[in-house]
This record gives sequence, C-alpha cells and structure tokens, in this order.
Amino acid sequence: MRALVVDSDNSRRADLSAQLKRHGFDVNECGTGAEAIGALERSDLMLIDLCLRDMDGVEACRRVRSASDVPLIAFTEQHMAVERVLSLQAGCDDCVTKPYGVRELLARIEAIMRRVRAGAGRTRSGAVITRGDLHIDPRVREVRVHGNPVQLTRKEFDLLHHLAGDPDVVHSRTRLATEVWGFPADTYTPSLTTSRTIDTHVSALRTKLGDRDVIVTVRGVGFRLGRSMPSRLSRAG
Repeated sequence: MRALVVDSDNSRRADLSAQLKRHGFDVNECGTGAEAIGALERSDLMLIDLCLRDMDGVEACRRVRSASDVPLIAFTEQHMAVERVLSLQAGCDDCVTKPYGVRELLARIEAIMRRVRAGAGRTRSGAVITRGDLHIDPRVREVRVHGNPVQLTRKEFDLLHHLAGDPDVVHSRTRLATEVWGFPADTYTPSLTTSRTIDTHVSALRTKLGDRDVIVTVRGVGFRLGRSMPSRLSRAG
C-alpha cells in the first residue's frame, strides 16, 4: 500500500515513515499541504498532521477531500477537540490524537481500508434510489438534488446510501457504527467518540442536502431518512 505522510515536522515525519516501512508500506513524504494535494494520485492512503506550515490543516484536508476519495487520517493534539470535529467535517475518515501507539494506528488503518473495500463492494452494483428530487446512484457514487450534483465525502455518501436503502427503519448508532463504519459487530462497544463522529456526518449531510428534515433524529434510538422529502428537496408534494 502506498502511504503519503504529510507533516511539517521533519523528525516526526521521518519517524512515522520509518514505522510504516517496517510494516510493509511504500511511503512517500511531504511537508506542506500544497505538496500533499499534488501527490494524491500516487497515494492509496494519506496520513496528515494538522499542524502545517503553509496552510491550516483542516483546510488542507478539505482540499484533499474535494479532489480525491483517498482514505485520510489526521493527527492532532489531545486538547484540540474542536479541531478533531472540524477534520471529520472536512472529510477525514479518522482523527488520531497524539501521542498514539503504532499498533493503534495500524489497527485504525486496517479498519478504514476494510470499510473502504466493503463500501465499494456494496455500492458497485446497487440500484439507483430516488426519493422526491433526491437521487442516489451507487454505481457512480453520485448524489443529485433537483438534478444538481451534491459533493459528498465517501463516508457521507455511504451513510446516506445506507439510510436511503432502508428508509422506514430507525438505524441506531451501534448499527451505523458496524454497518457503515465497519466496526466488528461482535466486539464493538459504543463510545462517545464514535457517536460524535456519526452525529458530525449526519449534520454535514443535512447541510449539504439543504434541510435538517432529510434525516430525522429519533431521540434515544438513532436516525432514519425523512418519510416525506423536505420542500427544498422536492418540488412534487
């Protein structure tokens, strides 16, 4: 696997690269967000420290995600809770707080790549889903509203497709964590971090699709797709 390590700290970048190489990764390095964007096509995975010298790290993640669906893991300081949330909203698949153990990081990489492969397999041959003027085409991973494309991150698409595929069912956070985020069902333990990650992606979908009611929160249970599409999403009653 080709991993791109992005970090403005030369020593820290070299240490992470060496650890990954010891575990069989083909590693490229760069020290700025601009260089990272230029190296996307040669990468199967990107690991980016949010403390960059040329641009805000969250903005760098946003630009990466707008240009590519490459799996993306960010690193931030433990006290930067807001930055972790913003990085997930910007399209990161995971955000790891420093310091972290190599085994933990490798497990997170494995989980993300497993979810990416599973998601691609589920959607490649799926049927188009239409609800009002919301159209979801899993074959090309495209979402349109009123015929206009809506740019979603990979995980936002997976979440919306999952909810729309079973629209009358309330999906618990545990179910979403295992079926969309790919955590093993037999060992998954609900956590505040995972719940916040799911809530962040739900919020992002509501914003991008134009109405909070497109995804309904069932308090104490989970989420479901709106039974009737909001007025901004559907011209037909």
